[in-house]
Formats: sequence, C-alpha cells, structure tokens
Amino acid sequence: MSTEVPYVRSAQGRVHVFDASALPWQDTPKRGLRTLPIRRDDARGEYLGLIAFDAFTRSGLHQHQGIATSFILEGGLTDYHGPVHQHEVGINYKGSTHDAMAWVPTVLVSKLEGPVTYPRDAGVLSGIHAGSRHEDFRNPDPGVPPEINVRIDALPRRPAGVEGLARQDIYDYAHSDDDRRLVQWHLRPETEVPAWEATDWVELWVRGGELAVNTQRAHANCFVVVEPGATVRIASGYGALALVWAEGRERWLGGETGASLFGY
Repeated sequence: MSTEVPYVRSAQGRVHVFDASALPWQDTPKRGLRTLPIRRDDARGEYLGLIAFDAFTRSGLHQHQGIATSFILEGGLTDYHGPVHQHEVGINYKGSTHDAMAWVPTVLVSKLEGPVTYPRDAGVLSGIHAGSRHEDFRNPDPGVPPEINVRIDALPRRPAGVEGLARQDIYDYAHSDDDRRLVQWHLRPETEVPAWEATDWVELWVRGGELAVNTQRAHANCFVVVEPGATVRIASGYGALALVWAEGRERWLGGETGASLFGY
C-alpha cells in the first residue's frame, strides 16, 4: 500500500487547496478497499480524505480510539446498529466497536482523529484506518450504539452573522476535553466573508459549488486545509456548500462582528 500523501500537518499559517478528483486512489492490503488520502499520520492515527468500498466488502471488526467522521457520498454502510445512508454523517467516538459492511459500492469522506485497533486474530489489517494495530479489546459500553448518524440536510439552517452565509450545526465535543465543531456551510451567490484568523486547524471539503479561499479556487471535491495562524478570506461568486471541521474559533481581524462561523 502506498504511503504517499499530498500534505503533512505543519502549523505555518498557510492555506492549502487539494483537488481530490485529480489525485490517485491507492489500493489497500484488503481487496475491495481503497483510499485517497489528503493527509495520513499513522503515529497519531489521523486521516483526512476519501475511502471507497466495493460491494460486499467489510471493514472488519475494529474499535475506535478517537473520534471518526464519515460522510456518505455514495452507497451506505451497515453494522449491528443499522445503516448509515447516502448524504448522512456517521460519527464514531472513542470506544466505538463495530464491523461496517458495504452491500453496494460506497464512497465516503473520512476524518479520523485517533488510532483504530483490530483483534489479534484479524489477520492482515485493511489499511483504511490510519494507525491501525492488533490489540485485545472489549466493547467498553455495549449499551451505547457505536455511532451517531445525522441527516445533515434536515438540520435547521442558522444565520452565521455574515450576510449570505448560513450554518448547519452537526456536532460539537461538548462532553470531552476537545474544543471542536463540525458544521455545514451554505454560501449564497456573491457572498463575501470578512477576513479572519484561524486560532487552530480548520479543514473543509467542498460538497458543491465553488469557493475562493484567499487567492485559490476550491470547487466540488476539493479539500481545504487552514493552518493555525492563517489569515483567511472566503468568498463565493456563484454559491457553495461545504463541510467544515473546526478545531478552534475564528478571530475576526476587523474587530468583533458578532458572527460565528463554527457555532461557538
């Protein structure tokens, strides 16, 4: 399996745009599973990119040691809790223990924030989870479902405080030590967001339309990585829809505006 990735995290106050449609898919050791990584850190168990399942392919039994987010672009996955469908987000938390099955061809946007463990008798690791390793484990809370599935398009749209920008709040980390959010942005045509500074990592995946991020264009299936300390100017001439993972708050460069890009 190739370990080449187009980006390695480095906090230098920059903004990067990656067109996933122009990047190659990578095979994994398990037949029927492929990855298209933007970044992958096996030491930390972190991943951002796409994952593809052929029909009748399973991930194998595993346990998440950190938060994982999967947005289903095509198809769906099923575990003992039930299915997650197209255009839904499945959220796994630390301790989530399951085996995901794709009955139809499936593609998902994936963000992994911690290692994943597989049973010692699992054989060759699939390679779809960064930081995978063999380890004995048990389900730490069998009464809790292994994921939270969210129909994000059904969530209420909230004004973000910027003319032309609405926000759908998907989840936060309210009951953990982390200060993070996942939201979906709707930018109507001719929207301009005032300049802001990223206090921590912010990562976007453009679901539809097109954004201008500083001097770079980010159209559908582009990933945007905003490093801590970066100055960011976002605009959309003709409208855009994007998923946004925020590990910190925005700092408005023109003074406080009352706007909230990430729902803090």
